[in-house]
Parts: sequence; structure tokens; C-alpha cells
Amino acid sequence: MPMDGFTLGLIARELDDAMQGARIDKVTQPEADEILLGLRCPGVSRVLLLSANAGAARAQFTSVKRANPLEPPAFCMLLRKRAAGCRIRRVSQFMGDRILDFVFEGTDELGDPCELTLTCECMGRHSNLILYDQNGRILESARRVPADVSSVRQVLPGLLYERPPMQDKLQRDGLDPAALAARLQGEDGLLRKALARQIMGLSEQTAEELSLYAAGDGEALIDPARLDEVCARVAEWLASAQDRVDPVVYYDESGTPVEICAFPYGTRSHFQMRRFPTISEAMDEYYSVRDDIQRVFQKATAIRHVLRRNIERCEKKLAIRLQTLKDAEHMEEYRIKGELLNASIAQIPRGAKSVSLPNWYDENCALIEIALDESMSPARNAQRYFKLYQKARNAASLAEKQAAESREELSYLEGQLANLEKSADEADLQEIRAELEKLGYVSASRNRRQMKALPQSRPMRFLSSGGREILVGKNNVQNERLTFSAAPTDRWLHAKDMPGSHVILRGPDPDEQSVREAAMLAALYSKGAASSNVPVDMTERRFVKKPSGAKPGFVTFTHQTTFYVTPDADKARALAAPETR
Repeated sequence: MPMDGFTLGLIARELDDAMQGARIDKVTQPEADEILLGLRCPGVSRVLLLSANAGAARAQFTSVKRANPLEPPAFCMLLRKRAAGCRIRRVSQFMGDRILDFVFEGTDELGDPCELTLTCECMGRHSNLILYDQNGRILESARRVPADVSSVRQVLPGLLYERPPMQDKLQRDGLDPAALAARLQGEDGLLRKALARQIMGLSEQTAEELSLYAAGDGEALIDPARLDEVCARVAEWLASAQDRVDPVVYYDESGTPVEICAFPYGTRSHFQMRRFPTISEAMDEYYSVRDDIQRVFQKATAIRHVLRRNIERCEKKLAIRLQTLKDAEHMEEYRIKGELLNASIAQIPRGAKSVSLPNWYDENCALIEIALDESMSPARNAQRYFKLYQKARNAASLAEKQAAESREELSYLEGQLANLEKSADEADLQEIRAELEKLGYVSASRNRRQMKALPQSRPMRFLSSGGREILVGKNNVQNERLTFSAAPTDRWLHAKDMPGSHVILRGPDPDEQSVREAAMLAALYSKGAASSNVPVDMTERRFVKKPSGAKPGFVTFTHQTTFYVTPDADKARALAAPETR
């Protein structure tokens, strides 16, 4: 989305028009960089979202529900103390930049009336939410910026608020075409790049659209002969922007939102488009999915690191145990040498370094060279070989057991890593973390947010071509819940001999196409997702059992039929039930 100064200016007008006289009823902080203000507007209640997320900084009305921590952060507590009950006076953009000021009538520490400003700076990784009083003194911020982080501009309680350094650019409002033409005189190259350099608050996307309108091509070059005409059209386009507001969201071929614009952009005409009544509603459509995915990915990073570290540990242990088994292949040779020495003690001279003896265990009775320790007697040399045999046999027995344990643990961890990638929301993530905590892979979280009771996660839901419901688990807890709550005659599917989701095909006697589609989903949501001809086992749910003491998600089953299918993500998207698309 071109969340530049141009778009923020249009958002500021939308918010200001709707928030005149609004009172702040509620303040929450679902994330460290996100504030929600519950507003009582004339005749309606609204929720204002202010975000300083590096990849999604913005201000908008929202209807999307968000979970809150059990203990509100300090910034939230201060806002509740100073802003709750206050009335919004105005919403304005500062100098056409990516900065919005929310000014409201508040109270000071003594309870006397004063003016407070909550500024939302939408500047990528430097985004911030800053609260300061009428004297410009900072009360608190979402992100504190001490001197060791920035020597140019600190953001700390008690300091005076300073605006970010201004750029030497022309203001959009009331743009003088002659002034723009003077700046572009002598420049060459793409017009859109020059416009982005010279006009405040224009992103490359907006400048490209402006170039299309002013010069007839988003990739037009600067033409000195047409400079006055082009600059006049640029000023006209910017001046009429507010009258053209018609918010749209653009989607790719899979139906995923890829961009929001305040009105249809000619440069985006190759995308599918959907209109919305307000920019805020368009932003809700775009960010509701995007934010969840981004937040889940961020929160999954620590768990992903733990899983990968433990997978690496398991692989090293397994390699050592397999090497032990390989070395143990020589243990029979030790036993044979010991027995041959025992049977030929009288023929072996003391102090010999080696001896060649007929190997009775060979059909040709070929001679075998046996190395000896010259400091030992022949009898003790024989005992040494028996000890080597016993040691190798014991090591092989233990290594075989440990290798099986390592393979089982490795399969479990790889399955959890795959489950992590399927997590769609915080509830999915929390179930994986809780399971890993129980098994000792991660320590119990001290973050109070993680202790909040989240709604039970739900499996992915699909509808087969024949109208049968297909449910796909996203983690081990969900897999067990899904499997053992299914009807006895429902079909249960799982990729053969590899980590993957439990899949339930609802109803008895399914048609062949539904079975094939359920098997394809089982293959897609397994470790074999990138392969072809993936084997998938299917049986009735009544033949699936969980062994006592087994890890979550581990089951045994009988009476299975095996299918070979090729995963197809496009087909899966087509089968997705409407609420899971």
C-alpha cells in the first residue's frame, strides 16, 4: 500500500470528519506498538487503531477484534489516566509528511484542563506513537529512543518533543506549478522518480500514478518541451484528490489482498479490485489477514529457533549412533578371532606381533591374519578380542535403541516445525508452545500476555467437489482433538511415514473424488508437500488408536488403504470453505 504522506493526508480528513467532538471511552494496547482508542462519536461508537508497526504503521477506524494482555503496558496505563474521558479536538497532518496529530482536551497531573497530543509517526522502522502535553513535553511513547540509539533525536519522557528532520520538498497542498517546473528544469530520467524527490509525501506508487495522469505514462521521461503542461496537470491532480476518494483493495489471482489505494489507480488495473465505503474499511480488509500472519510469524521466531536447534542436535546424535552401528559390524570378526586364538594357544609363540590361523568359519578355511599385543600372553590376547566383541555388541544394542529414539524425536520436531508454518493465529501458536513447554523444549513463559486464555484454535476446513466436509489439523493438539472427536465411520487420512496433518473426511461411504481430494490435502499439509506421488494412508476413524504415553499427535492405525497423490496448492485454495479462504 502507498502509505505515504499523500494517502495519510486523505486518511486524516476522513478521521477528522468522523471524530469531531468524539470522547475517548476506552484505551487498550494489544501489542507493544499498537494502541486502540474506543471512541463515543456523535450517534455511534468507533474504535481508532494507531499502529507504529514497522511494516504496517497507520491510523484507521477498525472493527477487527484484538486480544489484550492481562496486564496493560505502562504506555496504555498512562493513556488511560490522562486521555480517558477526553474529547478529540482535531486530527491533522503535519506539513504533508507521514505524521498525524490527534489533539484532545485532557488533564494535567493535578487534574487541571490542558491540551494533549498523541502523534502517530508512520515512518517505517522509525515509526512511533508519542504522547506530549501542551508545552511539548513528552509524557510517554510506544518506543523510547535514547541517545545510544539515535544521537539526532531522542524520544524519552520529560524531553521536549521534536519533529523528525524535514526534507527540502514542495508541499502538495496549493502546489505552485511554476515552482515545480523550476525544480524539474534540468533534471532527466523518469518523471515519477523526479516527482517523488521534489514533492512532499509521494511514494513511488503514487508518483507513478501521477505520472500516468500528467504525462500519459507511468514510465514517462521528463520532457522539457512539455514541462509547464505536465506540472499544471500534477497540481490539478493533487488539488482534486479529495474529491476522487473511492477506496479500493487490489487482489492477486489467489484472492490475497496486495494493495490499498484511496481511489482506483490506472497503474494497478491489471489486479482484481473491490471498492469500500471508507479508507478505514479498505485497510481493515487488507491488514486483518496481513497483520495476523506477520504477528504470528514474529511470535513464532523464537519457537522456530528452538525447534531448529533441537533438530540439529538430534541429527548429530543420530549420526553418531549410526556410526556406532556401522563400527559394530566388525564385532563378529572380534568373536571369531578370539575363538581361533583360544583353540590354537599352544601353537602361538609368546611375544608374537601377529599370527595367521585357518579360519574354520570360512568354507575354504582360508588363513586369517590376527594382530596380537606382544606384551600379553596368547590366552590374554584371546580374552581381549572377546572383550572387544562384548563391548561392540553392547554398544550396538544401545545405539540401535538410541537411534530409534532419535529418529522418533527428529520426526516429532520436524512435524512441529511444519505445524509452526501452518499456524494462522495466536491460538494455534499458543497450543504448539504449550506442548513444547510440557515436553521441556522451551521454558514456561513469564509473559503475562501468553497466560491469557485464548479461544480454542480451529482446524482448516474444506469442501470436496462432492460437497463433503474435509477438516485438516494444524498442530498436534488440534490433530488429536480433530481425530478423536470424529465419527467412527469418518475417513481418517495421513501422509505415510512422514510428519503431517491429520485429515478427516466427514460422513460414511465417500465418493472417490472426495477421497482423492482429501488425500491430496493430507499430502499438501505434510513434509511431502513439495514432492509428487506422495503416499497417503486412509482408514476409518474407528481403527485409529493412541498408544498409552505417546507424544501428542502420535497414533497407530490398521485396515488402511494407501493412495498416491500429488499436492496441489491451487486446488486446495479452490476447495477452501468460504470462512477459511
